[in-house]
Amino acid sequence: MNSQNRIIKIHPKDNVLVALLDLKKGESVTYNSRKYRIQDDIAAKHKFATKLLAKGDIVYMYGVVVGKAKKTILEGEVISTTNLEHDTEKYSAEGLTNKIKWEAPDTSNFIGKTFNGYHRPDGKVGTENNWLIIPLVFCQNRNVEVLKDTLVEKLGYGRHQHLKFDIDSLIDDYKNGASIETLLNRDIIKPQNRYHKNPLFPNIDCIHFLTHEGGCGGATSDAIALCHLLAGYINNPNVAGATILSLGCQHAQASILQSALNKMSPDHKKPVYIIEQQQSKSEQELLAEAVKRTFTGLIEANKTERKPAHLNKLVIGLECGGSDGFSGISANPTLGYVSDLIVGLGGSTVLSEFPELNGVEQELINRCVSKEKAKKFSKIMSTYNEKADALGAGFYANPSPGNIKDGLITDAIKSAGAAKKGGTSPVEDVLDYTEQVTAPGLNLLCTPGNDVESTTGLAGSGCNVILFTTGLGTPTGNPITPVVKVSSNSKLFKNMPDIIDFNTGTIIEGTSTIEQTGEDLLNFVIEVASGKLTKAKQLRQDDFIPWKRGMSL
Repeated sequence: MNSQNRIIKIHPKDNVLVALLDLKKGESVTYNSRKYRIQDDIAAKHKFATKLLAKGDIVYMYGVVVGKAKKTILEGEVISTTNLEHDTEKYSAEGLTNKIKWEAPDTSNFIGKTFNGYHRPDGKVGTENNWLIIPLVFCQNRNVEVLKDTLVEKLGYGRHQHLKFDIDSLIDDYKNGASIETLLNRDIIKPQNRYHKNPLFPNIDCIHFLTHEGGCGGATSDAIALCHLLAGYINNPNVAGATILSLGCQHAQASILQSALNKMSPDHKKPVYIIEQQQSKSEQELLAEAVKRTFTGLIEANKTERKPAHLNKLVIGLECGGSDGFSGISANPTLGYVSDLIVGLGGSTVLSEFPELNGVEQELINRCVSKEKAKKFSKIMSTYNEKADALGAGFYANPSPGNIKDGLITDAIKSAGAAKKGGTSPVEDVLDYTEQVTAPGLNLLCTPGNDVESTTGLAGSGCNVILFTTGLGTPTGNPITPVVKVSSNSKLFKNMPDIIDFNTGTIIEGTSTIEQTGEDLLNFVIEVASGKLTKAKQLRQDDFIPWKRGMSL
């Protein structure tokens, strides 16, 4: 591999280069006929300066401001937290002209392709067919767990892959005086039970039990947001119906949930059974009623079968977590290309995690189809950042230790790469948390950067598939929406085969292009939308955390 293949410049405006492989202090590398002498050992994924930068000079990457020098940075010197601090460009929606010219990528390879989904009366199509059992308040969590113990095994909805460990062998070894070393070297992993279709209700993918810690005792606004989120889950096309447990006196009233659901879908025909404990004769009566209602609801839900659907029925969430210095070069641009393909085919995509759009606000504002949408985005971003800053952790505090270790030194660097998931298409709509996706095209959805809170929000706004990029690895999944885990590098794909679905590391290695990889990923999405289990689904990684809009990045 020559030096040209060991480093990359992402945008002509950039004054940093990215190391694709480890670079040693003192060696010389060449990019576009320009030779650079490396001043430090530089790990792959990290960056070095292409010229001398004085204290206060602006650093550009992806063509945008990602920080400013805290002190003099030499040409060839590694960019780190010791010499770079967070900085971004100012943004405004005032001068927007809305003259957007965009040409979709070539979609000819997907014209006429379909996925097999569950068609709903409102015209939406689910990629799964699930039943939900939800508490409106945390004091119903125990009753939900009782229902889980009662229903899951009897109805055949155990784990898709049930991990089993040979604890008996450890006990026997210990009783026989085995050493700690012997115990640690003992292989206790037993074969796993593979997923199989439920023989009683073969058209129902799963029953999900969404326990949470909200509904009462906190801010009323959080209880209202929770009701809207739960209504969004019921409204999601991947859900056939729901059983709701209510205490009766909590802030998260059943009437708020019903009103939210009716607003989201006035003509929804999904069965929703709300059972209130304070109106029941006993807890046993409450649970018996819930069991019977759920069982009869499953009978109706099982009548819906998978049928072909056009790709414009896909609503794809775009998410990242555990990102690294390659995420913005391989995995995120691949999602961006998939997003552009889906938009070109008439479908919808949703870019979330507003703290990770910090620094690229103007670029997204310029892509909004109307000044109204641009102003809404600008207002949500500024309000969110100001509130977080007042609590001592503005957007600048977003990168995690893992992000920084793998090259994402500032939130602006992280955000500039994260925004690549949104491709290049116009922004058709801007949604606040729990607002529903109704417009085809690219949507912006306000969620925090927290992986699970964000994926929870994406599903709650109507996504029927979520694409999730990662460079460090994360098991994150969602109960009702399949989450496709996409690695930014081949090492991760090889090291975590039980949680990663798709690899884009070949882009870094130079053996594939973003366009080729994007088409391969969309073909994989079609399989998932037709019933192929993602790794998170196989492991039943059913993460669900409602966002309390206090302080969460």
